[in-house]
Amino acid sequence: MKTAAEYLESMRGLNPRIFLGGKQVNLLENPTTMTVVRANARVYELAQDLQYQEIMTAVSPYTGKRVSRCLHIAQSIHDLEMRAEMALLTSQMLGTCNYRCVGADTLNALAGVTWEMDRDLGTDYHQRFIKYLKYLQENDLAVSGAVTDPKGERTKRPAQQEDPDVYVHVVEKRSDGIVVRGAKVSQSGAIGCHETVVIPTMAMRPGEENFAVAFAVPNGAPGITYISQYTPFTAEREVMPDVKYLGNPLYGQRETCTMVFENVFVPWERVFLCGETQFTGKLIARFAKTHRMNCGGACKVGFADLIIGASQLAAEYAGVQKAPHIVEKITDMIRIRETCYACSVAAAVKGREEPTGSGFYQPDDIFGNVAKLTVADGFWEIMKWAGDIGGGMAVTMPSELELENTETAHYVKKFFKAAASAGLRLRIAKFIQNWCAGLHGAGTWHGAGSPQAQKMALYALTDLEKKKKLAKNLAGIAE
Repeated sequence: MKTAAEYLESMRGLNPRIFLGGKQVNLLENPTTMTVVRANARVYELAQDLQYQEIMTAVSPYTGKRVSRCLHIAQSIHDLEMRAEMALLTSQMLGTCNYRCVGADTLNALAGVTWEMDRDLGTDYHQRFIKYLKYLQENDLAVSGAVTDPKGERTKRPAQQEDPDVYVHVVEKRSDGIVVRGAKVSQSGAIGCHETVVIPTMAMRPGEENFAVAFAVPNGAPGITYISQYTPFTAEREVMPDVKYLGNPLYGQRETCTMVFENVFVPWERVFLCGETQFTGKLIARFAKTHRMNCGGACKVGFADLIIGASQLAAEYAGVQKAPHIVEKITDMIRIRETCYACSVAAAVKGREEPTGSGFYQPDDIFGNVAKLTVADGFWEIMKWAGDIGGGMAVTMPSELELENTETAHYVKKFFKAAASAGLRLRIAKFIQNWCAGLHGAGTWHGAGSPQAQKMALYALTDLEKKKKLAKNLAGIAE
């Protein structure tokens, strides 16, 4: 497996076409895009750490060697548990996205679906997929996943759109491959990965065959443009002379991009679904429940640990940590954290082989959706209490640079000192600001699907007839 240094060196050979804030930027020179690279490097570093070996790595049945769990297909309930633990650990260590997370979950979804297509249709998609997977594992490549399309006018299906490019679609089939157009939005980390795996954003219907496509592309392939998000935190990072004064100095906020495909050629060996609309629903459903257990659930539990720790520090630095209402709020944050974690663990341990006979494991549908839905509401509650405990300082504090200003340093040190120094209080206030006034609230709400999607899934998945029979039996109502 690659070391962090080897990953960084491999990035030097890439030249993705990236735009940020209205100008083209270099991946390894821009301070914002470098946060993605640093985060990925840290994930490689964690995989080399023996104390995290069981969480971050697994033995591949295809190579016989230990590989990153980001590239491993779950073969057991234990694998599902460790996948959730990896989401938790990387969030605790980074305070931002494990940019290989979506890629890991798209690979797991594709494994079972391509297996089924080969079984039912006589295709060779699964053979292609396993060959590609071995290539990823043998080279320890960072893979991002691209799922969400712009979607255009939401009342219209893909084939009804005025501009078909609002969904990724095939525009040409050739003897050696396909040509695709379109875009993927809210794309986490593609700029800093070696590869991106693309799957449909929704279940496609007959007549939408050109939109039923799944494939893999290397970073910076001809015809791909990355348009990065731009936020106040981007601007702050660009002008800050020393990143140590930022809320998350090294890894920043989660960075996403719009990934544009403009007549991109994909060879057949990298195509894993092309026109089989009847399998797109299974593909996106398997991705969704896996991602909701991991990104929607366990990942945000790691974030909660950071926010709870920062809130406790803020209380101690102010000298109010023993106040009953502070203890109550911290306790409520812990309760929410543990509930969310329990849902993710339940999704893993209640997982099962899917499809039967494939040897691949998927988490439980119900608990995966409950994990994400519980986190969506719970995360706002945790941030609310963090803002309460952190106080107005989280949004009204002066810059830490004032501590180095000879004209203001003595004022700041005098008036912001409490049970801890002004420097410590300003630092933890800035860290809390990164969460409470940052991008993570809306990102948690919509990441892995909006809560409405989980509610729809829960209602559809629940056996209401069974529950009705239980009620009738005790109520004495005859069938």
